[in-house]
Amino acid sequence: RVQLVDSGGGSVQAGGSLRLSCTTSGFTYHSNCMAWFRQVPGKEREGVVGFYSGGGATFYTDSVKGRFTVSRDSGKSTMYLQMNSLKVEDSGMYYCAAADGHGACIDGRWSGSRNFDYWGQGTQVTVSS
Repeated sequence: RVQLVDSGGGSVQAGGSLRLSCTTSGFTYHSNCMAWFRQVPGKEREGVVGFYSGGGATFYTDSVKGRFTVSRDSGKSTMYLQMNSLKVEDSGMYYCAAADGHGACIDGRWSGSRNFDYWGQGTQVTVSS
């Protein structure tokens, strides 16, 4: 079965950097649609970035463009989210998500949490001013 394990969160000051990791197992497709979401208490999960686990196009929400970057280590089945120039508003619980197949990445659907089938346990990111 598919499993996702998130890690790498922590507390940093504004302007700092963190790298989140999502280690995957159990995929049967060569390339799945994956995403990172974040959530703060009282709000819905917000899509941060959508991408294909096998490489290809990457989709960033406007607020993180130029600051966040997705990368992959196929040998370790691990996806990374490098977050630079962090802002206080980047704080939240970050979740790695995956869908069966790649369809969830089409036409902007990646930003909808309901389009994903598997979730990591979440890792907390706290950015202080």
